[in-house]
Amino acid sequence: MDRYVYDFAEGGRDRADLLGGKGANLAEMVRMGLPVPPGFTVTTEACRVFLATGAPPPELDQEIAEHLERLERAAGRRLGQVDDPLLLSVRSGARFSMPGMMETILDIGLNDYAVLGLAKTPARERFAWDSYRRLVQMFGTTVMGVDGALFEDVLTRIEHQHHVVDDAHLDTCDLIRIVETYKDIIRERTGEDFPQDPHEQLRRAVLAVFGSWNAERARVYRRREHIPDDLGTAVNIQTMVFGNRGADSGSGVAFTRDPATGRPGVYGDYLPDAQGEDVVSGTRDAVPLQELERLDPASYEKLCGHLQRLEEHYRDLCDIEFTIEQGRLWMLQTRVGKRTAQAAFGIAGQLVDEGLISLDEALERVSGEGLARLMFPSFDTSDAEEPLTRGVPASPGAAVGAAVFDSAEAGRRAAAGERVVLVRPETTPDDLPGMVAAQAVLTSRGGKTSHAAVVARGMGKVCVCGAEGLVVDPRGRRCTAGGVTVEEGTVLSVDGTEGRVYLGEVPLVDSVVMRYFEGGGRLPEEAGEEDVEQVVRDVHRLMERADAVRRLEVRANADTPEDAARARRFGARGIGLCRTEHMFLGERRGYVETMILAAGDAEREAALAELLPLQRRDFVGILEAMDGLPVTIRLLDPPLHEFLPDAVELAVRVAREEAVGREPDARDTALLAAVTRMHEENPMLGLRGVRLGLVVPGLVAMQVRAVAEAVVERVRAGGSPRAQIMVPLVGAAAELHLVRDEVERVLAQVSEESGVAVDCPVGTMIELPRAALTAGRIARDADFFSFGTNDLTQTTWGFSRDDVEAAFFPAYLEKGVFETSPFETIDRDGVGRLVELAVAEGRAARPDLEVGVCGEHGGDPESVRFFHGAGLDYVSCSPFRLPVARLEAGRAALRGVSGSDTR
Repeated sequence: MDRYVYDFAEGGRDRADLLGGKGANLAEMVRMGLPVPPGFTVTTEACRVFLATGAPPPELDQEIAEHLERLERAAGRRLGQVDDPLLLSVRSGARFSMPGMMETILDIGLNDYAVLGLAKTPARERFAWDSYRRLVQMFGTTVMGVDGALFEDVLTRIEHQHHVVDDAHLDTCDLIRIVETYKDIIRERTGEDFPQDPHEQLRRAVLAVFGSWNAERARVYRRREHIPDDLGTAVNIQTMVFGNRGADSGSGVAFTRDPATGRPGVYGDYLPDAQGEDVVSGTRDAVPLQELERLDPASYEKLCGHLQRLEEHYRDLCDIEFTIEQGRLWMLQTRVGKRTAQAAFGIAGQLVDEGLISLDEALERVSGEGLARLMFPSFDTSDAEEPLTRGVPASPGAAVGAAVFDSAEAGRRAAAGERVVLVRPETTPDDLPGMVAAQAVLTSRGGKTSHAAVVARGMGKVCVCGAEGLVVDPRGRRCTAGGVTVEEGTVLSVDGTEGRVYLGEVPLVDSVVMRYFEGGGRLPEEAGEEDVEQVVRDVHRLMERADAVRRLEVRANADTPEDAARARRFGARGIGLCRTEHMFLGERRGYVETMILAAGDAEREAALAELLPLQRRDFVGILEAMDGLPVTIRLLDPPLHEFLPDAVELAVRVAREEAVGREPDARDTALLAAVTRMHEENPMLGLRGVRLGLVVPGLVAMQVRAVAEAVVERVRAGGSPRAQIMVPLVGAAAELHLVRDEVERVLAQVSEESGVAVDCPVGTMIELPRAALTAGRIARDADFFSFGTNDLTQTTWGFSRDDVEAAFFPAYLEKGVFETSPFETIDRDGVGRLVELAVAEGRAARPDLEVGVCGEHGGDPESVRFFHGAGLDYVSCSPFRLPVARLEAGRAALRGVSGSDTR
């Protein structure tokens, strides 16, 4: 029979799938001998049964009762006893950390009688009623569904009546009054009384935690973090320990290193006479953790020892929650801590230097997404005015946006394409949608361990917390600082690195990491420690390792000599896609128009002859920038009508002339006739790519000759050009065969004319499902395949990217049809299977077939991992995404996974 409940002593961190991350780590700390309040865990499997059937497993109540009885015997107290009762906390704990997204209920077991037993001495009265107040508020909100704002309004009103800043300054009578008012609110809003039976409280709390798995904020967070919806959450039931029992008690959050910067050293926040929820909510200002050394030296020393043991045991940054109850230290939670990108690179390097992990493990602990964030620009504040306000730099970076004061407004404006900054007194889990939508988060309360800071760091959002000089008025949709009022919509610049906020838009400058890549990705040979910022050294070290271990080559999509040169500086090992159509724009468009309007072969050939030297010059520059490396040149791909003026604009010009009795311009009339003649209902599936080459005489020959003559020029200049010719949109082997014959004929002509042997591999772009399905036949005429995953995604799914992304993608993401846009991350089940099939069949027909990808997915971290597993030889992406692709290619090599395993 399945078991659904495990004591902490029965688990370990290797059972996170069953016990959830929190339960597994609590069990691990018990195994290590650390002081953990006793308890037990209800498994994720029990939650999955509840989610599937609407009811818990039939045997769950009995299992919980048996474990509770053991807990009561060990404690010498019972749940619900009148004199000094056993009280419990009920906390969620999913497989993956979801900070603040699901529910916690503290002080289970208190009722109108037990609270009197808990308050059996005058010194404990305030503590007892404060605990009861917390239980009624949490239970009423989480379990009984009462709007939490109703409870907060009562608390705020009574604080204002007594002119105190927070609930810590309320006395026992105030707390008794609040409890009774809370119970009245519950009765009015739900039609039932707050339950007095402790066992009913426990049962309903467990079910509420199960139900919170599908709360809207939890679903939003999982979509954002790509956490599967079917995992469910465990529930941890634990003996309460109390940080709100006076000056010798308190709660805190600690990190073994700074999660924002990566700097070594014990770091965190502590709040005397408080529960843990007070610390992370930010409603009260905590003191730096180092202050605990003065307040309680013995507890501080023990805590530092526990932190060191945990970091050495987990071999990583650890995030710890703890409580001190009347001088006794308890460890409530540990987990591998979320961190910023800068901290991730820094901590990985430090742990290597300390001998805790290998360099390969360090590489696995960073990510392409993090590297991309380090490449974002920062503010140039040299000419900036004084900051509007200053706060805690909780999550680094620079962001600009319009101030908004609630989550809904943030979502509305972001959906309309506006950049926003979410401004709140402090954030709660209900603010998650707004945090996702915002460029930055700014709060007037809280520190680096507050909800806003932890969630923002995990999402890579810029965040400044605890800006004490800022007064936020969410209802008035404004905030004030230093006598300045900021109305909603006012532009703010938020510097999460320095903790400063400016009015207006501050200009941006390249980050030091971007400048490092722009400089060729090398450290100056003579540079000392003081000459290179530490984050650059950390990135350099891991980039070198990634380049050393990766199997995938990384090439660039580049269409100009300037882009090619930049790509080489950024580490490209060639060009995987050079789009020739970009060379026909601007002033050259007229030559294409002339070619289209040509009345016969002679006129068309004359127009092509005009284009030939221009194309040749472009190719010479690109081949020179990439000397010695492959350059894949795609023949003209878009429909020719794209090079003509807009039909409506032409028609208006012609009609205007005719309306005033003038003869329209002959060229305008001819162009309008051409546009009308060439009109296609769906041009992206019409006359383009290889089809153009087969029906427009001379077009392929002109482009191939330009390539071949550029190769000759570079050879004569002493270069080592490696041009490759790619035929786009092939759907049938016969198409490629016909074009290849023409390509080889032109290459042979140029070789004979110049006396220089021109040997350019000829391949094709696989961007149609039929091409993937017939790859074995196509490979007989192809020296290489390059997957055009943008069009392959469109044709596999049957939709046009330009038409659908705004139309229904948001709804598909919301409903879970997509985990992420298939244009951002490869659709493994559909497009990915076509890629794997084409690779297998292509190489079966031609074992030496080179295979790469040149769609935008070539720079997406998750997609790069898939392409490694699918056996591709290279990925190609825009120059600025090259470092990310290089890093992820190295990480994929260390994992040694197959394509299907990368999911």
